[in-house]
Amino acid sequence: MSVVLDPSAAAVMKAFRDANRPSYETMSPPEAREAYMAARAASQPEPPHVASVENISAPSPAGPIPLRVYKPAAATGTAAALIYIHGGGFVIGNIDSHDVLCRTLANDAGIIVVSIEYRLAPEHKFPAAVDDSIAATRWIADNASTFGIDPNRIFIGGDSAGGNLSAVVAIHARDSGGPKLAGQVLIYPATDFSMSHPSHLDPDTGALLTRSLIGWFRTQYLNGNGDIDDWRASPLRIKDFKGLPPAYVMTCGADPLHDEGAEYAERLKDAGIDVAYSHFPGQFHGFITMGKILPEANVAAREVAAWLKARA
Repeated sequence: MSVVLDPSAAAVMKAFRDANRPSYETMSPPEAREAYMAARAASQPEPPHVASVENISAPSPAGPIPLRVYKPAAATGTAAALIYIHGGGFVIGNIDSHDVLCRTLANDAGIIVVSIEYRLAPEHKFPAAVDDSIAATRWIADNASTFGIDPNRIFIGGDSAGGNLSAVVAIHARDSGGPKLAGQVLIYPATDFSMSHPSHLDPDTGALLTRSLIGWFRTQYLNGNGDIDDWRASPLRIKDFKGLPPAYVMTCGADPLHDEGAEYAERLKDAGIDVAYSHFPGQFHGFITMGKILPEANVAAREVAAWLKARA
């Protein structure tokens, strides 16, 4: 497909090229994490004020899972909640990298946001991130009243790798007796590790997230090619989409993951699930956290918040 970047996205890509920034796959995972965090300061807005921020942890068989709880500036009484799972290819990113977005969603949607810091690859291979996300979600739901959360209004969501994990948590919750989720927010999600959809092979889509970088993330995360068919790695491989929670699915044009995200939305719709599908044709993968330099990022965040607020 032919992709024309929005002027803001084109300017950012030019700045990245002019800076000759090395790609993450040329670094070690610890170096990539450091570089990713350094880039956050240049691209993210100032953190908006929220009523409170609390760092806690959820117990799990593998050890404590760090969580960060955001209560919105207008918090009153029991509220709906979004459990947020950050992106970063299962290798980079953490609670801090998505702090601004979580604060923004909490305020704009008027809900509590609980951010999960799952174990990263390659130190912790698949399915460690899945196990942490499921365990944390269940613990948050079981202890909802402690945080002023209405257990009947809990959403799951995330971007990229976090979108993948959110989809997997939603499937697991459906098939394992809960918790019953009010909805799922899948922001340019990775849904199929085969890397075989046409958008993976289109040179117009690899503006920031390239095919080689996705391959590097896959190598770090999976134990081998045998994991590709496991629905916990590739939720698009699940056979039955019926009974999953309502979904907001976002894709963008300059993104190798575009086609698998769009197909996931279609599979949900075909199963009778209420789906809001939003496409940003002139943006690249990862844009929603770049509100300081991309106006469209703020538009996207407001759109996600509006969807949550309407259903909370």
